[in-house]
Amino acid sequence: MTPDNTRQRLRDAGRMLASLFLGAAAILGAMLVFRQGLLPLIDAVFQPRAEWLSVVRRAGILLVSVAAYWAYVRWHEKRAATELRLQPLRLMLGGAAGAVLVGLPIALLFATGAYELVRFRGFSPALLGVAGVIAIAAVLEELLYRCLLFRVIERTWGTAVALAIQAVVFALMHLANVEHGSVRDVAAMFVSVTLLGLLWAGLFVLTRNLWVLAANHAAWNFTILLSGVPLSGMADWRALAPIESRYAGPDWLTGGMFGPESSLLVMASIAVAVTLLLRSALRREAFVRTGEGRCHRP
Repeated sequence: MTPDNTRQRLRDAGRMLASLFLGAAAILGAMLVFRQGLLPLIDAVFQPRAEWLSVVRRAGILLVSVAAYWAYVRWHEKRAATELRLQPLRLMLGGAAGAVLVGLPIALLFATGAYELVRFRGFSPALLGVAGVIAIAAVLEELLYRCLLFRVIERTWGTAVALAIQAVVFALMHLANVEHGSVRDVAAMFVSVTLLGLLWAGLFVLTRNLWVLAANHAAWNFTILLSGVPLSGMADWRALAPIESRYAGPDWLTGGMFGPESSLLVMASIAVAVTLLLRSALRREAFVRTGEGRCHRP
């Protein structure tokens, strides 16, 4: 590698990091301004009830985050934010695929006795609020990790490198979910969330659409919640699930404290899905090569 090539690579890396910093600052800054500035003003002027203020907070965070990303793309990257276009049919298919992908292994875990049904509680109205929280969290994660982190790295270093980096970062950011777990819990979680990062990035490579990813991600999480087992290490919502469940199998099969995402069966299902997605992306020539600096549309 010549000195000129080295300097060019360093300049490219510097521009990439600056773009990532600017995009993250725009999104997180918009969220901060809304929560610390606009939300207290809304509360003071309209004095809504606590439950309505919670709805306004969640909806507002979603709207300002997406708006900030749109502004970043429009003014910094100087292009149309095509990944924000609403595609209802693809969105529904993405959601259905997310539910099926995790729902089938969970059903098999119940069928084989690894999970046991304790009792049926019925559906609680509170599940609607939880569904909203899960949907908003899915949009925000996909906005930051796939639309921003993955895409900006891909533009500089290509799809293959971007897939690996964003998946590892995504997994590292979930380590706190098993901070009191064993080494086995942490290792299984890291592998499973890395695979999930590859799954959703692979789906982005094919669709280039935020809402398809968010629907898949949210449906995945909500399906786990409905099964009455921990969701990504969080057990707070288990009491709201329509069924009460318990583990009856070994941790490697049930997923242990992190839930079914760390089950060997679920991880195998994700790995198969990732393989199929990436093979399809390669056939469609949807991969961006190093330095190509553009995104292929599906």
